[in-house]
Amino acid sequence: MTIVVPVFNEAAGLPQFFEEVRAVIDGIRDIAWTVLFVDDGSSDGTRAAIRALNAADGRFQGLALSRNFGKETAIAAGLRHARGDAVILMDGDLEHPPTTIPTFVENWLAGYKIVFGKRIDKETQSPLRRFYSKAFHGVFSAIAQPRIPAGAVDFLLMDRQAVDAMNQLGERTRFSKGLYAWIGFRSTTVPFLVGDRSAGRSSWRFRSLARFAVDGIVSFSSVPLKVWSYLGLVISAFAIVYAGIFMIRTLIFGADVPGFPTLVVSIMVFSGVQLISLGVLGEYVARIYDEVKGRPLFLVEETIGDDTTGQQSEPRVRRIA
Repeated sequence: MTIVVPVFNEAAGLPQFFEEVRAVIDGIRDIAWTVLFVDDGSSDGTRAAIRALNAADGRFQGLALSRNFGKETAIAAGLRHARGDAVILMDGDLEHPPTTIPTFVENWLAGYKIVFGKRIDKETQSPLRRFYSKAFHGVFSAIAQPRIPAGAVDFLLMDRQAVDAMNQLGERTRFSKGLYAWIGFRSTTVPFLVGDRSAGRSSWRFRSLARFAVDGIVSFSSVPLKVWSYLGLVISAFAIVYAGIFMIRTLIFGADVPGFPTLVVSIMVFSGVQLISLGVLGEYVARIYDEVKGRPLFLVEETIGDDTTGQQSEPRVRRIA
């Protein structure tokens, strides 16, 4: 069993995470464990902290990326390097409580290929952020396939078969929650109460979350592209009707007095519609551009520890397609 933990500037909280996770996995018998930290280009002492944990317990290992590629890519890196018969994915800030791990394992042993953690929020998030989260899931469920389990986060267990399926997906703009659902397999959910952060603050800001939401919708739905065709038809129909009314009025009452405000407003509205439609098209074209460049998804600078020896390897850079 491998626990994959993407981390970014979390040196202060890793010792407490180490103690709590080790206490949990030591209590689960007949399963060999490895914890794989994926350092996503941290600028603090995260990599040194991982080395110290590996020295204390060889089961705790690390994978250091050459720079910050983003959490979604760090997750992909961890899944590609995980060797266990099943993989648990969780954050290293203890908001994903290690005490839930035994329940994940029980469901896996019962035959489930994917066990999703279902988040039960404390009243720590702002009402605005909770509103945006619910709005995103509502929009995603309405226009995208497949549907994401309500409350699902990046805290889950995947059987080796599901992990191998995830590793076959080569896209670079990744929305992992959608990918977990897309690969299918028999799944269930386990509710958990969000824990308190061990240290520091979340690095996710509103702008990052908004970008993440756009990535998720664009990756799993073509509705934003298609909607402009329908809107164009509606606008064209309205324009034809309005032109007919204008022609009839001109024939009956003569030339109408030009309406400058109406003209300006009409131009601004239709220009805005055109620019928005071009922006949506640009989002899809940008993702096509990223895919066709063929760059590696991530680069590994250093591995820390080994499944058998627990020893630190020499730093090196490796290309991962």
